[in-house]
Amino acid sequence: MQSVLVNGRILTPQGIVDGKAVVIRDGRIAALLAPADTPADAARHDLDGGLLVPGFIDTQVNGGGGVLFNDSTTVEAIAAIGAAHRSYGTTGFLPTLISDDLAVVDAAMRATEQAIEAGVPGVLGVHIEGPFLNAKRKGIHDASKFRTLDDQAVALLSSLKRGKTLVTLAPETTTPERVRRLAEAGVIVAAGHTNAAYGTVRKALDAGLTGFTHLFNAMSPLTSREPGVVGAALESQTAWCGIIVDGRHVDPAVLRIALRTRPLDRFMLVTDAMPTVGMADKSFDLQGRHIRVVDGVCVDDHGTLAGSDLDMIGAVRNAVAMMGLSLEDAVRIASAAPAAFLGLAGQRGAIQAGQAADLVLLDEALTVRRTWIDGVAS
Repeated sequence: MQSVLVNGRILTPQGIVDGKAVVIRDGRIAALLAPADTPADAARHDLDGGLLVPGFIDTQVNGGGGVLFNDSTTVEAIAAIGAAHRSYGTTGFLPTLISDDLAVVDAAMRATEQAIEAGVPGVLGVHIEGPFLNAKRKGIHDASKFRTLDDQAVALLSSLKRGKTLVTLAPETTTPERVRRLAEAGVIVAAGHTNAAYGTVRKALDAGLTGFTHLFNAMSPLTSREPGVVGAALESQTAWCGIIVDGRHVDPAVLRIALRTRPLDRFMLVTDAMPTVGMADKSFDLQGRHIRVVDGVCVDDHGTLAGSDLDMIGAVRNAVAMMGLSLEDAVRIASAAPAAFLGLAGQRGAIQAGQAADLVLLDEALTVRRTWIDGVAS
């Protein structure tokens, strides 16, 4: 099956180009050609002068559309979450499970496998955020669920048969050897909800840790004599740092400073989204606690941050307005950067021949008008 997208501006790795058409064949981008050179028998879709950008990839999605993954580790829940976020330009995501019992972790992983096998649009794998965390930096997580990363847990986390597994852990609660075992098994390991000393993080990086979950939040800070997790993250030029750009989780000035310390493409936008995304009802229950949205962020009755009400196109707009990025760079850290973090740089995250046809059409106000996942339009 072939289709051609015409009459749009296209954001390619080389910048925005005009006068080209995107040829889609069997779910992938076959070519960028002059409209006159495109296959005559292909279905043509007029983009009406809009901006076509790579689909956004969100590695931290706790919920959406009224569904919380911890409450429903099913294929149907994953599909509902993905559908809610697709409206905001997310064409690839990791349903994210916050700290829970290992039986729930197992159920989440099996549901992810089944969702991918069933062809649920956009599912790239699963993010297991905890329960291997530090109670001193627990945030909204239930510390009663926390446990050490033992051999049983390593085996479970290494068991996904389809898609990518991302695990957020506190390096000080385990050993470099276990981090290395996870990495060698193909698990992507990130540090988060951690009070680790700088040296501990450095050893974890050497062992295969490649990411930092919601940089600055729930981690030991950078100080004059203790670099902490933040210091190790900013010093690293190779690990990826997820950032929540909503103006509340991290002050924009702090994010702007962070951008000056390391390559831009080693940052990636994440939402840390909760069930309220895509819903009029801006409240829900999380493991027995009532959560509501206040000024765009989710908080419990004590004011503790509990994820966000952020969507990816909102994060892109905020990256431009709050961080001073160009639209091209904001899209880059919403698409190409997370694709690279997941080991999918050659497959997703850019509009170029050979990549999956995961695309988002934006208007001048940076509103999502249409999306494609594997070449299928919404």
